[in-house]
Parts: sequence; structure tokens; C-alpha cells
Amino acid sequence: MEAIGGVWSRRRGWRALERWVGQRVSRRGPTATFAYEFLCFGVKQASACLFGGLMVALLLASWRWYPPDAPLARYDFITLTAVGIQLALLASGLESPREARVIALFHVVGTLMELFKTAVGSWTYPEPSLLRLGGVPLFSGFMYASVGSYIARAWRLFDFRFTGHPGFAPTLGLTLAIYLNFFTHHYLPDARVLLFAALAWLFRHTWVHYRIRRVHRRMPLLLGFVLVALFIWMAENVGTFSRAWLYPPQRHGWSMVPVSKLGSWLLLMVISYVMVWALHQRKGGADQD
Repeated sequence: MEAIGGVWSRRRGWRALERWVGQRVSRRGPTATFAYEFLCFGVKQASACLFGGLMVALLLASWRWYPPDAPLARYDFITLTAVGIQLALLASGLESPREARVIALFHVVGTLMELFKTAVGSWTYPEPSLLRLGGVPLFSGFMYASVGSYIARAWRLFDFRFTGHPGFAPTLGLTLAIYLNFFTHHYLPDARVLLFAALAWLFRHTWVHYRIRRVHRRMPLLLGFVLVALFIWMAENVGTFSRAWLYPPQRHGWSMVPVSKLGSWLLLMVISYVMVWALHQRKGGADQD
């Protein structure tokens, strides 16, 4: 209880400071107000990306400085450090227990996909490790969990609301079709084009309303999907550059992840979004207007 009280006290302090600075900035005119709001937006985005950013930094740091002859394999070091990051975020109050449960759920979903994808040769993990299932080191699930963590944290920090959101049944149906296609396209015709069309049609009228400071602003949710997928693709380039995993063309030398992978990340990001959205619906559906 003392820790919770301390976190609450710090949050109240930050909010009071933000209001104090905002009042003084607003007196300097609309340009200063816009600049300050843009800064607040960036700070909130950085906070939402906290777990994912730490994971990307961990991949790069371990690639650059981890001793190759260390008794603990690099992949195992990444796995154990990722667990430590989770515990530290929870203990400090920077991550809520609910967000931790979301991360655990994404870890399971992502690991199941990894087991299949590595078995069919879509990508590989070239380094040895003990903490693994088949050809999949356990840290890989945390990379998927980073996406879920970002969405869950952004949802809370930006106080998401929605208008024109499709209902539960069609949204869940599209999500299941996307997830299954990641497996079935190795044996059946790829339905990706149809899935993109269904996604665009289903969410064509959906707006996400987000609050940076006091006022809710809005943007098309489809645009939000594309922007998040773009940043995930950029992070994946960092991951392959650090040789955390490799696509077949990268085994003899690094090259950028094909831009076509943006489509895959867009669809996978939609799965992540719907999982978080479904959890909020269970909470009572208050997030949709």
C-alpha cells in the first residue's frame, strides 16, 4: 500500500507541474501552446513505448557488448533481463498489473506463432541458448509483448475513446482470420489482400479520440494502425541488425527488412489491438462512444 501511495503521489505531482507549465505556456500564444502539446505528445509516446524501447536497446547493447565467451548465452541473458525489466516496471508502478497480464497473453500468442514460423524456415535464431522451446528462444515472446504493452499503455495514457467502431463479432472474426492466415498461407493461397480489404471496410468509419492534455483530438484508426506498423517495422530492422533473428536473405550479410513486411506487421498489430480492445470491452465497454 505504501508503494501504491507513493506512485499516486508522484502522479499527482507531475499533473500539478504539467498544469502549472501549461498555464504559463498558453499565455505565450498558439505557437507556444502547439509546441508544448507536441512535446507532451512525444513524452507520452515515449512512456507508452517504455518496455519496447528497453527491449530494442537490450538487443543492441547485447549485440555490441555482450562477451561471446560468457558462460550464459546471449539469448538467455536477454530473456532473464526482459523478466527483470518486467519486475522492475511493476515494482516501480510504471506498469500496472493489468498491463503485465496483457504482456503475458501476447507472450503466449507470439511464441506459438514463432514455433510454427521457425519450423517452416520463415526466419531463424542463429545463436545457441538453453531457455528455448524448439528453435525459439524465450525472449522472442517479449518482442510480441512489446507491441501489446505499447497499445495497453497508450490506451491509458491517451485515454482512448472510439466512434464508429465495428461490433465484437465481426472484429473478432477478422482477427481470427488474420491469425490463421499467418499459418495457412504456407499451404493454401495467401488471403492477405482479402484481409486488407476486409480491414479497410470494417474500420472505414472508425475514429480514435485521444487526449494529450485536456482536449480529446481524433484521427482515423486505420491511419493509427499504419503508423504503429511502420514503427514496428523500423524496430524489426534494429532487431535483425543486432542478429537477434534473421530472415533467409540476411544470413550472409545484413540487409533491410523488405518493405513488404509492413503489411505483415499491420495485420499482426491489428491482432494486438483487438486483444487489448476485447479486454476493455470485458471491463464494461466504456471506451466506445
